[in-house]
Amino acid sequence: MAFDHGTRRIGVAVGQALTGTVSGIASIDVAGDSHFDRIEVLVREWRPARLVVGLPLAADGGETVASRAARAFADRLGERMNLPVYFENEFLTSSAAQAQLVETLGPGKRFSRRKRAGRDLLAAELILRSHLESNAP
Repeated sequence: MAFDHGTRRIGVAVGQALTGTVSGIASIDVAGDSHFDRIEVLVREWRPARLVVGLPLAADGGETVASRAARAFADRLGERMNLPVYFENEFLTSSAAQAQLVETLGPGKRFSRRKRAGRDLLAAELILRSHLESNAP
């Protein structure tokens, strides 16, 4: 199960290492700590073997404000879900997701709240796909 952590929403995707399939399953609004309750429900439902959190590093590989926030989220996630947490460099994943949506919708279209949630799902899918490919047997 992978997470694209953001300050407003968290995209969640699940995948299967054997088949390499990946699907976005939820875009969760960040509000206090209630998003951890929603994640806990998803973890119980999907029973993942591991959790993967996108790590938004700078172009030079250095830490950013967002990467420190993602690390803090991952620490709490691992403690609360009692599962191993891995990081996957998500440099440009949100941009790639945005570009794919623009290609689908057409240039100049405004993104509704639902479309932004779709971007979060797609970013989580890209994070998980990258993780599965880099950790293939």
